[in-house]
Amino acid sequence: MSFDDVYQSADTFDDVYREIADRLVVAAEEAASNGKSIVYLVPGSPLVLERTVQRLRSDSRVEVVLHPAIGFLDLVWARLAIDPIESTVTLVDGHEFATAAAGVSGPVLVAHCHANWVLSDIKLAADETGGGANDDVEAIVLHHLGLPDEQIIRTTWANIDRVIEADHLTSLFVPQLREPVGQALVSFHELARTLRRECPWDREQTHRSLVTYLLEETYEVVDALLALDPDDPSTDDALVEELGDLLYQIEFHAAIGEQEGRFTMADVASGIRDKLIRRHPHVFDRSHDGDGQNSEPSVDELTTSWEAIKKAERAAKATASGGQAHRSPFVGIPSASGSLSYASAVLKKAERAGHPVAVASSIDLAGVVDVAEHLLAVVAECRRRDIDPEVALRSLVNDRRLAVERDLTGD
Repeated sequence: MSFDDVYQSADTFDDVYREIADRLVVAAEEAASNGKSIVYLVPGSPLVLERTVQRLRSDSRVEVVLHPAIGFLDLVWARLAIDPIESTVTLVDGHEFATAAAGVSGPVLVAHCHANWVLSDIKLAADETGGGANDDVEAIVLHHLGLPDEQIIRTTWANIDRVIEADHLTSLFVPQLREPVGQALVSFHELARTLRRECPWDREQTHRSLVTYLLEETYEVVDALLALDPDDPSTDDALVEELGDLLYQIEFHAAIGEQEGRFTMADVASGIRDKLIRRHPHVFDRSHDGDGQNSEPSVDELTTSWEAIKKAERAAKATASGGQAHRSPFVGIPSASGSLSYASAVLKKAERAGHPVAVASSIDLAGVVDVAEHLLAVVAECRRRDIDPEVALRSLVNDRRLAVERDLTGD
């Protein structure tokens, strides 16, 4: 059997690999019931860019025996007449170029360039941060190596997506980029390190001393967001500036963590990347879709799934630390948030836990403006009575929160 139909019908390459692997597992199980086995042939080495083989090797339902073969890499080094080890060539998957090649200037071999849009994305990954500095550098498109219609096209970075109709046997070799991929972010990271080492003020800062600045920059980003005008692109300028200030705070904390040998910016980035992938199974894990259809869940379903995943994460963390999962539904609410945000989060989580917080009868207010007027009047009354509204509201919410926790634990 062949799997051409899968490539034509699947929405993504992950879907292709999963479907082929699933079909092979079914075929292998049927063969095993008759005392036989199956052979799966791939073009080149089964260990080089064969995601289907990777899936099969990690599938407990089948036993995989690998038979080595010459991969396309041997042909690449022969055609380019280079030693990849002596030349320190970086190998990158075209689908992951923007992240896998970050900070790399070359030489780099990019495989999986199976379509012109992939080549375009590869080009833009450097163009967006290099300001066109790489446009005229040499790039070599390798197409159908070892076949009668083999082509080796020497071109420029600006034209890599224009010189060939790319397919699954197309790769790209770049001897040396003028500006590394993602240079702007890499340079910014190095700047944060330099300031931490060489600026007397930066050297004295701690995670705790930077809290005030982090809050200030966060509020300034909010101000810039609220000031955005959809009809006036110039209002983006303030947002770009404020986002940069906030990004520096993140880099600053990472630089401190790195200097102390506790964590790095890479830990921060990979941590949030893994968390977002884990919490979006509807995007990254389609293995449980019914009938092979990529059905889109509703917002309510996504919210329920999100909370369930977070609960499982908390339980896993508690188990890893030798304790038990915290039974409180209020885990994860930032205690340092403003009292209004804190109260809203407590009310929402208590309701989800099936124990809504008891509050005074609702006030008959017509709309947002009336609500805002009422809140302002409450603040004015607190001021008249010399009461801190933040403290008063937080104290009441904490009392109600404890009551809900007692109901849930039976204490």
